[in-house]
Amino acid sequence: MSIESTTRDVLNTLQPGDRIEVVHQVKVGLKIWHTRTTGTVEHVRRRRHGLHFRRHYDDKVFSDEVKLRLDDGSLTTVSIDEFSELHKLPSPVGA
Repeated sequence: MSIESTTRDVLNTLQPGDRIEVVHQVKVGLKIWHTRTTGTVEHVRRRRHGLHFRRHYDDKVFSDEVKLRLDDGSLTTVSIDEFSELHKLPSPVGA
């Protein structure tokens, strides 16, 4: 099973309150960093956007996004792509 299909399976089952870890790439120019973001799911959505250059006006381009509440209480949004890995984590004790 590929990383992409496993990530899609996990993404499709996420619910608010689930604790997850996202392993993803941050790319700037030719540099690539691998990073981990861990938090509690606030919501998951598929968002339509127009980030692609010179596409037909009626092309439908979507991104999957997960909004997370981090352990320090701050919020962040992670866009999920074919290089992202999603892992469900056990809920913390006492939650």
